[in-house]
Amino acid sequence: MTHMRGTDAARASVPRRARIIDVAELAGVSMKTVSRVVNDEAGVLPDTRDRVVAAIAELGFVPDSRARSLKRGSTDTIGILIDAISDPFFAAFVSAVEELALAEGLSVLFASTGYDGHREREQLARLTGDRLRGLIVAPVEIGAGELQLLRRRFPVVCVDRAREGIDSIVVDDFGATVEAVEAFIERGHRRIGFIGEHTPYPTVSARFDGFRAALAAAGIPIDDSLVVEQGRSHEEHEVTELLGRPDAPTAVFCASSPATIATIHALRQGTAPMPALISFGDFEFASVFTPGITCVDQDPRLIGEATFRRLIALSDEPGSAPEHIVVPTRLIRRGSGELLAESEATPSPIGALR
Repeated sequence: MTHMRGTDAARASVPRRARIIDVAELAGVSMKTVSRVVNDEAGVLPDTRDRVVAAIAELGFVPDSRARSLKRGSTDTIGILIDAISDPFFAAFVSAVEELALAEGLSVLFASTGYDGHREREQLARLTGDRLRGLIVAPVEIGAGELQLLRRRFPVVCVDRAREGIDSIVVDDFGATVEAVEAFIERGHRRIGFIGEHTPYPTVSARFDGFRAALAAAGIPIDDSLVVEQGRSHEEHEVTELLGRPDAPTAVFCASSPATIATIHALRQGTAPMPALISFGDFEFASVFTPGITCVDQDPRLIGEATFRRLIALSDEPGSAPEHIVVPTRLIRRGSGELLAESEATPSPIGALR
């Protein structure tokens, strides 16, 4: 198991390596033109070639030999199969991978499973029917055996969920949830709710296990009536009922950003008092509510970068042993997760956008 380490400050102190997109912007040409110059291909006007060469020299650009090896062959396309582009996490993840791919002269083709195993296989067949140079997949029902067969044709990396014998990029769902629930307990909360999603994924199960473990370690009995399995349709009636109970939880842990969004909607539509709230997963506008939404940040850009770099590494060494890379998370404290257990500390529903 490989763990990524380092802080934002440490990353900021390292000069960013010039990318192909930087060269293209400085020279005033497309990334494809830069790629042609770098690879000494025909079809570039002399003046244009001179501008690109000058930009390369000025920026100190060094082509990524591993990325170039990934492109060798009949195509320069990476396939990505995710749950849904509407999911805030995967939308940001795809954007990060696409940016890195374009910067190296590669293109991206993505499809979604809609959380459905049958559709997953149909989409996978469409993606892999093309001659891909690599595949990134967030598996729903597809097993290790099927992915290992694909791995014989091109590099394959799983994201968010692991499969035996396949490279995977994940976060510590269990440990991050324990940290979040412990933050509630430190602020005096004893009645803590869990709002998850009805999915077959081990990620949500691991988060629920972390929730139960943190309560057990603090000697807090598990109350199953405080657990809500929230559907992907964002129907919040069960959440509304939970928060409107006379013995409602004073703190709520939402196991995903869609579950958090449904919970916020329920709070804003009803009259239930605002509980302390932590979301597993950040999302757009989370910081502009009153209070801001505290979240476990599974940074999609870090995960996207780790996934892309591993895919490139596999192109150099396709027979290398699979790696299970755990990307670190952090708890972003914005106010909602820091509300105290006393009733007077949480008198009203979540406020309007700032």
